[in-house]
Formats: sequence, structure tokens, C-alpha cells
Amino acid sequence: MPTSADSHDPILAATRHWLTRAVIGLNLCPFAKSVHVKNQIRYAISEATDMEGVLTDLEAELNALASADPEQIDTTLVIFPHALADFLDFNDCLFFADRLLKQMRLEGTLQIASFHPQYQFEGTEPDDIENYTNRAPYPILHLLRESSIERAVDAFPDAADIYERNQETLRRLGHDGWREWMLKPE
Repeated sequence: MPTSADSHDPILAATRHWLTRAVIGLNLCPFAKSVHVKNQIRYAISEATDMEGVLTDLEAELNALASADPEQIDTTLVIFPHALADFLDFNDCLFFADRLLKQMRLEGTLQIASFHPQYQFEGTEPDDIENYTNRAPYPILHLLRESSIERAVDAFPDAADIYERNQETLRRLGHDGWREWMLKPE
């Protein structure tokens, strides 16, 4: 089950750094800054080491987010520092995560986005800079409320263009620029 032990401080620090520098700092998600500033992001660090543990913790976090007051917790980052290191295993997990969402009757209420240290979009090479739009320091399942996504899309009419804009941002930055950007403190 996710905990907040002191041993998790480096994991939490690396995840927050990635969120503030990459996701917010490069505006990869124009909706992230608001929930970050309002402290509405739950960071859940899982102790799972296998798929069964991952899905058990994911189910608990889906339930927690679904029942939480959105003004308190609008979104959750479930971080898996001890599981899913292999990107193909992570991809397999996404299938089971989506199936779990449906089984829990939360489809249409919550959504799952994915981030991984070796994230690779279909049709790309492993080192293509575009993959870095979804690269995080650890395997992460991002749990989002559909209602929040709808409000954000209404406020950001060009939401469908975010994916392409992000890839262009990273192409301009390049690998060296990415490394330099991520080394800077928040």
C-alpha cells in the first residue's frame, strides 16, 4: 500500500522536480499548474514489486480519488519505484489498469494517463526526443477526473493540439537542451 515514509523523500523529490521542470516548466500540460499551485495533487508511492501489487495499489488509489473531495484531491500520481521498470511490462500493465477501471465502473469518471523512464510512442525509436513528453523518473500512473479534463479542455480550446505542440517543443530543445533544462533547480 502506498505510504509516505522518509525513505520516499528522494522519490517524491524527483517526481516533483519532473512535474515542475518538465510538465509545468515546459508547459507540456497546461492544466497541471493549477492543481499543483492549489496542492490538489496526491502523490502515492507504491511499495509494489509485481503486477498483483501494482493492481492492488492502483485499485486503492482509484477508490480514494473517486471518493475524495475534488477541492482537496483533484488528481493522483501513483508512483511505482520498485515495479514495472521494463517498459513492455509497463505497457502490459496499462491493459490491466484500463480493465480494472472498467470493472470498478469508474470509466467515464476517472481516466489513467501513463509516464515511464523509457516511454516510447509507437512508430518511434527509443532515443527520439518526442518520447520525452511522457518520460518520468519512475513508472507513474496518473489518475485524472474526467470532469476536470472537461473543464480544462473548455478553458483551453486547442487541447487537441497539445500533443503536437509538445513534440515540437522537445524537438526545438533537443537532447542536450532537455538534459540542461532538467538539471536546473525549480
